[in-house]
Amino acid sequence: MDKKLIIAIDGHSSCGKSTFAKAIARELNYIYVDSGAMYRAVTLYCIRKGFITENSIFREDIVIGLKHINIEFVYNPDIVEYETYLNSENVENEIRGLAVSSHVSRISQIHEVRSRMVELQRQIGVMKGIVMDGRDIGTVVFPDADLKIFMTASVDIRVKRRYNELKEKGIDVIFEEIRNNIIARDITDENRDISPLRRADDAVILDNSRMTVEEQMEWVRKLIEKKLNDR
Repeated sequence: MDKKLIIAIDGHSSCGKSTFAKAIARELNYIYVDSGAMYRAVTLYCIRKGFITENSIFREDIVIGLKHINIEFVYNPDIVEYETYLNSENVENEIRGLAVSSHVSRISQIHEVRSRMVELQRQIGVMKGIVMDGRDIGTVVFPDADLKIFMTASVDIRVKRRYNELKEKGIDVIFEEIRNNIIARDITDENRDISPLRRADDAVILDNSRMTVEEQMEWVRKLIEKKLNDR
């Protein structure tokens, strides 16, 4: 019997979803898919093409441009992680900057963008054995996922984590700008018309404000073991 699972991890921005999901994928030898990186890659493409500015979004150009966008995750053995490639270019670091972060919520609200990304995400999940994190994985992409986790943490904790992450990458940022960005993204994600951020009814809540990654892993191991034994 195939016991591979689809594990969906949703939650607020900068609450450690990616770190947690990567750790789970490594332990289970599953494929890790960062759905947020896919939307970030689309956003980067649109910024480069001039399809999005501070005040305007050229929706028609974006929709047409979708057919020219190819996104894939390539495993890098040197860092033991998957990296995001946009049209064969490694954009893992660039998509994490504030320029992309400031616009990604608006891009992700475009119906055609979400439809295309969901289509690609479901294709990846056909064979199971994946861990995917994002905003609507357990509610829209994989409503029948074997295990759904909804992650959250206090705003102050998330701001500090994001600030430290960007500083470690050598990106010059201002603490208050990150705070404003995270608060604005929360409001946008929770109130958008298309696939708003919601906890699935059958999702388990994980508030990791005061938890280390290893403590989170100890917590999730019990859930995974139970799911596998129940199958």
